Amino acid sequence: MNGHAYTAQARRPAPRELRAAGALRVAALCALAAALVWVLAELVPAAQVRDAILLRHFTLLSGPHVDTAANALLNLLSPAPLACWGLALVLFALSRGLRRDALAVGLVVALAPVSADLLKPLLAHTHMRAGAVHIGAASWPSGHSTAALSLALCATLLAPPRWRVPVALAGAAFALAVGFALLVQAWHMPSDVLGGYLIAALWAALAVAGLRAADRRWPARASRRLTPRVRRRAPLSA
Repeated sequence: MNGHAYTAQARRPAPRELRAAGALRVAALCALAAALVWVLAELVPAAQVRDAILLRHFTLLSGPHVDTAANALLNLLSPAPLACWGLALVLFALSRGLRRDALAVGLVVALAPVSADLLKPLLAHTHMRAGAVHIGAASWPSGHSTAALSLALCATLLAPPRWRVPVALAGAAFALAVGFALLVQAWHMPSDVLGGYLIAALWAALAVAGLRAADRRWPARASRRLTPRVRRRAPLSA
């Protein structure tokens, strides 16, 4: 009976392995999807036309009130406010004793937008005009959409379980609103915004994979303290 209890306990890390592997698969899918979006926007004329037409439709929604709200929303993701949002998330994680999560969130919020900015000149390509609107070549992926979804995903990661769904929905609405603002203001092509979302999801998935791997390699002290108790009670329950 002791042997059975020990075997069951020893196998418990398996689900964590699956979660880490699953997060890595999500990261790989995001990378492939981002590459596909860029290839379509760069090399496929029909996709370029659709990109320009869709941007034109969004710019027609522009107006005094819409532009004011869009600019206010985009200003929330300027470098200084973005650093404040990221610091707030890190401090929230630390207040809950989640030091690994705090490190992961800090890295995602910092590195995801930076990686987007580094990719822009490397992947620059010409865009078709959308009426009188013309987007510059170095625009893929959008740094603002990357930052917006990075914040949303990190907030969801840190949210307590009962708040996770509301936080995820609010974060998704925020990220979509930022994408809408970027298109109405003609700061980016739709493919740029989508690329930013995928870059953010890629970094978030890598962070989750890293956390799961770290949890398995270096279990939290609380888990180590509870393990002997579980092993002693297991034979009785069996």
